[in-house]
Amino acid sequence: MDNTINNSFLKKSKEEVNLMSPLIWAYVGDAVYEVYIRKHLVDTTNLNVHKLHIKSIQYVRASSQAHILQELMLYLNSEEENIVRRTRNAENHHLPKNASVEEYMYATAFEGLIGYLYLTDQEERLKEILEKCIEIENTFLT
Repeated sequence: MDNTINNSFLKKSKEEVNLMSPLIWAYVGDAVYEVYIRKHLVDTTNLNVHKLHIKSIQYVRASSQAHILQELMLYLNSEEENIVRRTRNAENHHLPKNASVEEYMYATAFEGLIGYLYLTDQEERLKEILEKCIEIENTFLT
């Protein structure tokens, strides 16, 4: 038996992804962004695990994501702007603990964009946007 994993059965078409709830995009985007930030910090710092965790929170908290999205809007194409709008306007019954409702909506929209790009296999564009996020956040945090 072949032990390699065939991911082709996991792939969804762009049409299928467009039919998903934007909150599903945000759910996936949250995980993708968190892993990207963790890897970035491991690659660029020499921090212990506790300090890595503290530093990663600065990047992934709702207020930071909302700020990143506001700065990113200048770089998004019309399709990406529509994804942000759809996710921001999705009915979400979750009440934020450590952010304003507005920050939470924009953070969810940010995660929706990341998730959508990931789910539609737009790897090059996702990489561009994630790199821009680091650039924006490094300016914001310093």
